[in-house]
Amino acid sequence: MNSVKSFDSLLKALIVTVALSTAAFSQSAMQWIDITAPLSANTPVFPGDAPIQLDFLKQFKNGDPLTLSKFTMGAHSGTHVDAPLHFIPNGKTLDQIPLSTFIGPVRIIDCSPNALAVDAAELNKHQWRGAKRIFFRTRNSRNHWMRDSQFHPDFTYVAPDAAQLLADAGVELVGIDYISMEKFKAEQPQTHRILLGKDIPIIEGLDLQDVTPGDYELMLLPIRVMGHEAAPVRALIRKP
Repeated sequence: MNSVKSFDSLLKALIVTVALSTAAFSQSAMQWIDITAPLSANTPVFPGDAPIQLDFLKQFKNGDPLTLSKFTMGAHSGTHVDAPLHFIPNGKTLDQIPLSTFIGPVRIIDCSPNALAVDAAELNKHQWRGAKRIFFRTRNSRNHWMRDSQFHPDFTYVAPDAAQLLADAGVELVGIDYISMEKFKAEQPQTHRILLGKDIPIIEGLDLQDVTPGDYELMLLPIRVMGHEAAPVRALIRKP
């Protein structure tokens, strides 16, 4: 009789434990914030890059027995990662970057509303030192430019002097909320060369318009493309 009661108590405890674990998992999963820009006809494209085309090869409305899609776009479309090979001869390809670079703590910095560049002066207005991964939320987000099909050449970018500070401080990942981190029509891609030259991947095209600045956990997974310099990513953050 005692053994039956013991088993019954153990079973109830197990059920409660599973229920609590499931609830905790569900709550944790709901906390993730998607900071990936939606890929659609409204996604901006950098001049000269491949256009984004999201087509259907087969559709039910055409009498087909299934839906079959075709996506055509550049490797630097929407939210994407630049690997060193993008500007560094013999630099690392995307598949050579450890996934641990893209997973872990990240600090999202809210730049001054009217800052046209994240230069050293702007960077030093904020608490950035000690962070291994840094994403910049700028006027690009305030203007919702990552959801605007029109390309805005006056986007806020990261200046070379700020890039040098970040590289010298040992930052491992840098991101910004538009499709390039470099000043439009810069004479030389110094920001890219400074960061990528130190094997620091660059995340471009982040959708941070509804994100509160602060420290988060990051999970960012690039498409597993072999031997190339960039690929679209899915980026999620949540409060630790």
